[in-house]
Amino acid sequence: MSTPPLGRLYEVGGRMLALHRGGVGGPPVVFLPGATLVGLDYLNVHKRVSQFTTSVIYDRAGTGWSDPIDLPRNATDPTRELQALLKAAEVDGPYIFVAHSLGGVYARRYSQLFPDEVAGLLLLDVLHEDWDTYLPDASHLADVPDYDCHPEFAPELLDFLRDVLRQRLTDWPPPLRDLLVEKHLSGEWFKIGAAERCNFAELADEMRGQGDFPDVPLVVMTALGDDPGQELFVTENQAQQINDGKVALGDAIARSVPRGEHRVVQASQSTVTIDAADEVVAAIRDLVEALG
Repeated sequence: MSTPPLGRLYEVGGRMLALHRGGVGGPPVVFLPGATLVGLDYLNVHKRVSQFTTSVIYDRAGTGWSDPIDLPRNATDPTRELQALLKAAEVDGPYIFVAHSLGGVYARRYSQLFPDEVAGLLLLDVLHEDWDTYLPDASHLADVPDYDCHPEFAPELLDFLRDVLRQRLTDWPPPLRDLLVEKHLSGEWFKIGAAERCNFAELADEMRGQGDFPDVPLVVMTALGDDPGQELFVTENQAQQINDGKVALGDAIARSVPRGEHRVVQASQSTVTIDAADEVVAAIRDLVEALG
């Protein structure tokens, strides 16, 4: 266990979990990271959101600065863990969840288990149990890599990832940026990210048939820009099929609730909160104002 560079550790179920909060007022906004990402990867939008409401970034158990745990996990345990963490940190709901990629699994499960605690949702290129219905067969190569749960760290990806990280974290404070780059490039964090998302089929089965999203303001944001490294896995034609499928899925999710809206942005899936930071913050503000 190590002390997080921002925020503090809270004890939840015998483990120490990292959480950083800023701002005042409500409803609180809680960022749910995608696989391979941690709470501090959302620091840029977190800071802006904290100017008009409470904003929370955190690390799931097994990731970032939180205590380790065996991966992969089911969808229910991390969701109950998040509920307990927010209570331990005295962040009172209901919450607006900003869920990115794999984080969408936990936002979805939270909505099923604790619908009264969900005030609004912003879904950023999230994974969903109906993913395979809309996406082509090759889509998993780009968006849900079917890595073994404990892959060897690929040296050929190291230089590529270093460049991506340097571009991604340009606006972070230099000491924190350097630390995040070092951590993300470590074999340990790479394997954690791959392991955390390698059981998506099981996660989808766990959520399927367990209930719809609650009747709350919901914004689906689909990123259609070139994703870094996508050309390593798919052809141009497959990339277009993936984008078409993502738009169709986003439309379907937005239509599933009375107050759903689908917004398309030209950003990469993995860096949508950086490439489309203005659009993400605007969507969060819209949700806060709709609930005001």
